[in-house]
Amino acid sequence: MRLYRYVGPAHLAEQAQSQIPRCQPGSPEELSAWLTAEGYALPVTLTYVVTADRRLRVSDRNSEHVACARGEPVRAAGEIGFRNSSGKPVVDFLTNQSTGYCPEPSCFAAAAEALVEAGFAAPPGFSHEFIFRRCPTCRGISIVKEADFECASCGSALPLGWNFDDTSRAV
Repeated sequence: MRLYRYVGPAHLAEQAQSQIPRCQPGSPEELSAWLTAEGYALPVTLTYVVTADRRLRVSDRNSEHVACARGEPVRAAGEIGFRNSSGKPVVDFLTNQSTGYCPEPSCFAAAAEALVEAGFAAPPGFSHEFIFRRCPTCRGISIVKEADFECASCGSALPLGWNFDDTSRAV
């Protein structure tokens, strides 16, 4: 599984050491207690990362992934929704939407593993998959939509393969 390093804007990287509320739940009960303590009610959408040691970590949806991850490399990142089922949080949806880490859709395996390890049933796949590319011309981060591999900022052709290797490494 690939380990993704932060590739987003430098000014957001400064949030890596911010003291945002985070939870690394080991069970649905731990997540439920954290949600209650932080004033959240189900259903809720959260920012999530999967740490290098394969643990699920969540924070407020409006927090940056780099803050949730404390600036560390991650195995997966995106948004996760939880809903109530018989008084417990269950996963409602899962994405790889993170322009800070730009994870490939294949990071789903790491996300599913972390969810199961934390006591949650993993969905069969991402609810929405995002494909990220760095533009070789303007160096901007692009989201590929409808298989159109063209930079939204400068119009240059985007590579067909994931190209953040200069800031990531496989492990």
